[in-house]
Amino acid sequence: MTVAIETRGLTKRFGGLVALDGVDLRAGAGETLGIIGVNGAGKTTLMNCICGLYRPDGGDVFVSGTRVTGQPPHVVAHKGIGRTFQVPRVFRKMSLIDNLLVPVLDQHATDAELTERAEGMLARMHLIDLRHNYAEELSGGQQKLLEMARMLMPDPPIVMLDEPFAGVHPVLCKFMIERIEEMSDAGKAVLLISHDLTSIYRLSTRVVALNQGKIIAEGGVDDIRGNPAVIEAYLGT
Repeated sequence: MTVAIETRGLTKRFGGLVALDGVDLRAGAGETLGIIGVNGAGKTTLMNCICGLYRPDGGDVFVSGTRVTGQPPHVVAHKGIGRTFQVPRVFRKMSLIDNLLVPVLDQHATDAELTERAEGMLARMHLIDLRHNYAEELSGGQQKLLEMARMLMPDPPIVMLDEPFAGVHPVLCKFMIERIEEMSDAGKAVLLISHDLTSIYRLSTRVVALNQGKIIAEGGVDDIRGNPAVIEAYLGT
């Protein structure tokens, strides 16, 4: 397996709270790594440390073997990481087309070529008829699709998805699952956070379970389903 993303001993503290406590994980090209855990387990903090929003207090992050620990988000993004958020961070006062053009403005392509690519991405997300609408006019689920499309515009080899199914209609959830399957089929390494365990188990090659900032279990779906530590973390003793 070609390792696309790796953390070694990743640690993050907020005052006296240890949000991440020596987390080691890796994901390879074409692999979907599901990340589960109760609220406060450290899942989003992990992604924030990887993509540069938070500076870790210890440990390292590697992208395709290159150390990116503590680098700002735009530097990490240029190394090949795309990211979505639980609450979509779209440019609300910009059109859908312009939202998609933002991350590729520095690419060596004509405006016509970039616009054509953006329209193709919007068509893929079933948003093409709204391409000239402002992003704030979209529903919450449509904004998640827009953010996913924007993330994919630079064609990053690594994608991180934070609760993509939260608050999403089941029909749209199914559509998003199909798009995520396309990402892994295209050879992307996918890190997927979700409380929707049914979707996690369908999509994931492997699953990592976090609790209180530590990995308490890691393995295939069947291993995680019946793991006593995971059951205790979710349901108590």
